[in-house]
Amino acid sequence: MTTGVLPVQELNAMIAQGAISADLPFAEGQVQPASLDLRLGTRAYRVRASFLAGTQRRVADRIAEFQMHEVDLTGGAVLEKGCVYVVPLMERLALPEGIQAVANAKSSTGRLDLLTRTITDGGTEFDRIPRGYSGPLYAEICPRSFSVLVRPGMRLNQIRFRRGQAVLSDADLTDLHAKVGLVSGTAVISDGLGFSVDLKPASGSLVGYRAKPHTGVIDLDRIGQYDPAEFWEEVRSRDGRIILDPGAFYILVSREAVTIPPDHAAEMAPYLAMVGEFRVHYAGFFDPGFGWAEAGGAGSRGVLEVRCHEAPFVLEHGQVVGRLVYERMASAPETLYGAGIASNYQGQGLKLSKHFRAP
Repeated sequence: MTTGVLPVQELNAMIAQGAISADLPFAEGQVQPASLDLRLGTRAYRVRASFLAGTQRRVADRIAEFQMHEVDLTGGAVLEKGCVYVVPLMERLALPEGIQAVANAKSSTGRLDLLTRTITDGGTEFDRIPRGYSGPLYAEICPRSFSVLVRPGMRLNQIRFRRGQAVLSDADLTDLHAKVGLVSGTAVISDGLGFSVDLKPASGSLVGYRAKPHTGVIDLDRIGQYDPAEFWEEVRSRDGRIILDPGAFYILVSREAVTIPPDHAAEMAPYLAMVGEFRVHYAGFFDPGFGWAEAGGAGSRGVLEVRCHEAPFVLEHGQVVGRLVYERMASAPETLYGAGIASNYQGQGLKLSKHFRAP
């Protein structure tokens, strides 16, 4: 069978065959062009620290070891900033031997600075599910900037399935860029497609947002309801540079418009640790059709979720801060990102999560 990232039609087939199952029927829109949204279950466990199950160990046993208290999510519950929670997910897997998976936070989750990672029984890495895995899935959730109100069925993370490996080499990436134009401007290709930060907007001086340290709770079901000024400080620059504060969280945007052709998918990865002490993403999946003109995405930028670590750091316009790793799809998906599936971030520029009103 063809190697590559599995498209929506193959994911639906896996559901029909029982390789992917769930406590409740799958919801409309849960299967995306190249990924599956995962849903929170009915309870959460506040734990003392983040953990991995470890070889031949179950997550449920580690929860019993580190649990502080159990939280019933049925009527809605607040996950508090700075705390670590483990939530059993509604979905479970019984993967065929040739299929492996990788998980990641959804875009809106990353833009709220919700550190959300998937853990599995026997797991020795976050967000990595080995070939042939059979068992439950759990989300580890640590709100970093805002406390959030969650309910069962909410979708904070997503999972992508692969058959074999189909990562594009730099030579293949160069050829693909020559054919379709993967980024606006000059392509920086080295172990993926580099992208840089935009700190000189076409108009005005607004270059990003910084999370305020003391805010109210965000109900994740409330879309377009919150005033950005209550949760975010505007970050402005007139000289194409900003200084990142240690521990602060920023929403910035790539200088380049990004395109993901229909027969490819991509994942955002950090560029190099040596370029600076900061992290540029939590949400990393780019679905087929993102930024694709025929799917209404011309000019789509990549939003950067930036956290500075040890020391203040000067970030300058055009500085390369991350890279996109492209993979071939096993086959073209029947639906594309943005093409009639109510995608929230097609055609985006600098944009906060969907919970906030347009500034």
